Amino acid sequence: MNATAIAPTFKLVEKPPLIDGIPDNILALIAPIVAYWSYSLFFYTIDTLELAEQFRIHPPEEVISRNKATKLDVLKDVLLQHFIQTVVGVLSTYLDEDQYTGDEVYQTWVLKQRVPWLPWNLCWLIYNYGFSMLKITIAFVIIDTWQYWLHRIMHMNKFLYKRFHSRHHRLYVPYAFGALYNDPVEGFLLDTLGTGIAAIVTGLTPREQIVLYTFSTLKTVDDHCGYALPFDPFQKLFPNNSIYHDIHHQQFGIKTNFSQPFFTFWDLLNNTMYHELDSYKEKQKQITIDKYKQFLRDREDAKLKKKQELYGKDETTKKEK
Repeated sequence: MNATAIAPTFKLVEKPPLIDGIPDNILALIAPIVAYWSYSLFFYTIDTLELAEQFRIHPPEEVISRNKATKLDVLKDVLLQHFIQTVVGVLSTYLDEDQYTGDEVYQTWVLKQRVPWLPWNLCWLIYNYGFSMLKITIAFVIIDTWQYWLHRIMHMNKFLYKRFHSRHHRLYVPYAFGALYNDPVEGFLLDTLGTGIAAIVTGLTPREQIVLYTFSTLKTVDDHCGYALPFDPFQKLFPNNSIYHDIHHQQFGIKTNFSQPFFTFWDLLNNTMYHELDSYKEKQKQITIDKYKQFLRDREDAKLKKKQELYGKDETTKKEK
């Protein structure tokens, strides 16, 4: 097959959906919402059960003392944004073309003819996965470009900031499900329209859209999670991570670190990156360590107090000895 100059025959058939009964273009709208709340629930569980206190960026009491929006306010705005993006997405599905399969071997053969020195199996991987990865990567760059400039304009223009973007900055201490806490207009322009344009420009198929939208959603939640986790792949792979974006939410860094959600090249090119980034990381790490030590002391004190309530002070002292 890979040595012949005769093109293989093929027959196109309609591509079946990934999940029976759910068209891929509809799944591209459902998957990011499921991902948003599932990943947010993961961090909510960590918060509630205090499973990763040693990796918190800010102590938990600051969520209440510094944030200007209640969790109910945040919940309502995020649900509204999900509703808007779903409606826009459903309307856009009427423009989608039918998807077909059956010509993968033929297209691999075409690639092999154009680049004969490539092994057949590599040609197959490139056609079936490599081109998709390239398109999605380009979409990442488009999203970063769109969001950087719109985000920066929202900060530079006093009216736009006060009317729209200031809502997101009511969260001085970000947390996971507050990632999409925005004014509805800004949410549409920044997220829904930005990712939609990236998908259209790169010509993503519905299945590629599932990957782009879901991955972008997970990344955005991770950027606002409030933790610097050592085992988090998003925070290891991307320089634009939870610490990087946390600086932007602080008063001293609000005019810096506009880039989101993937790369930092626009901040680098425009000299808008926070200049003491490494120093902030080290300082925040030390604060976290000190707070964690205090957390452990408080937990031991709470255990001792509970024992004293159950067994009495004298008996508890004997048991400790």
